[in-house]
Amino acid sequence: MSFDFASRLAARHAENLYRQRPLLESPQGPEVEVDGRPMLAFCSNDYLGLANHPEVIAAMRQGAERWGAGGGASHLVIGHSGPHHDLELALAEFTGRPRALLFSTGYMANLGAVTALLGKGDTVLEDRLNHASLLDAGLLSGARFSRYLHNDAVSLASRLEKAEGNTLVVTDGVFSMDGDLAELPAICAAAKAKGAWVMVDDAHGFGPLGAHGGGIVEHFGLGLDDVPVLVGTLGKAFGTAGAFVAGSEELIETLIQFARPYIYTTSQPPAVACATLKSLELLQRESWRREHLVKLIQRFREGAAEIGLTLMDSPTPIQPILIGDSARAMQLSALLKARGILVGAIRPPTVPAGSARLRVTFSAAHSEEQLESLLTALAECWAELPPEDAADA
Repeated sequence: MSFDFASRLAARHAENLYRQRPLLESPQGPEVEVDGRPMLAFCSNDYLGLANHPEVIAAMRQGAERWGAGGGASHLVIGHSGPHHDLELALAEFTGRPRALLFSTGYMANLGAVTALLGKGDTVLEDRLNHASLLDAGLLSGARFSRYLHNDAVSLASRLEKAEGNTLVVTDGVFSMDGDLAELPAICAAAKAKGAWVMVDDAHGFGPLGAHGGGIVEHFGLGLDDVPVLVGTLGKAFGTAGAFVAGSEELIETLIQFARPYIYTTSQPPAVACATLKSLELLQRESWRREHLVKLIQRFREGAAEIGLTLMDSPTPIQPILIGDSARAMQLSALLKARGILVGAIRPPTVPAGSARLRVTFSAAHSEEQLESLLTALAECWAELPPEDAADA
């Protein structure tokens, strides 16, 4: 038996789907050095510009001096340090829930929550455009797995009619490749009518959304009864690393007992939790960051419309430019890169076939001048891009 790696890799190249890792040689920020070149970046999820904030860096440095470099063990052995505990208390207060539980990554939080809550004989219903970690969690849970049409409460309701056992409805809060919001009030109403629970992964909503940065649940004015399981990641708007699940006392205790990715993983370095406590403080205190983001998003959408670009229905810092063909998306990204602008081309299987796009993301650290530089470069590059028919030929 032998694995035919070469043909699989060659096929990726032929389909314009081969992925390469850019080498970042500077801290996160609008102006970065990538692969030895200075670039203006519009592809980071550092939505509030906190990843390189001096106060966050100082908190992490002080945390390392006090608590050392590593977590040392899993939370249930001897890896649950004071900063982890303090951060869980702060996240519970921030989300308005009784408890919160730290995970080392968002992927693990989703995997841990779904697989701890469901098993054989139960049902998990997921939005078709959910993040890969949510889809994997549903499949690995052993529950009956079904996907409803994107953001379609009617489609969800029809699947709820056939649900068996404990039923969990799972959706992203902000869909990471489209930037649109989950129709959460309608989804929660459909679930509640059938006695199902709702789990929301608000990885991209915490920080930019809500009057106080509390994400999509705050945005829609929903509570614990509407969304019993709320997941957030800390590597995006919080600017650090890790993730959390927030919910009832009973939910969190259940995850501590049964969530295998939590039980069998070393805790994150305590210094990271110290940094996150500071970023959470800044996220809540400095509302100008959200206000500035709103202005950048509005101006970008106006400018993109003037150029003739096709945008998706997104009010968030995620502003995809729909291209369609993977080769054309790669070409447009390359033309921008030649002008010193870094925007990633997103292709299948990350997005559906025929919907390749450039995923523009904004940060509160971007200036209005940098936004105008992006729009100018987009106008020039769009004019240079061969027509779609030529790309297909």
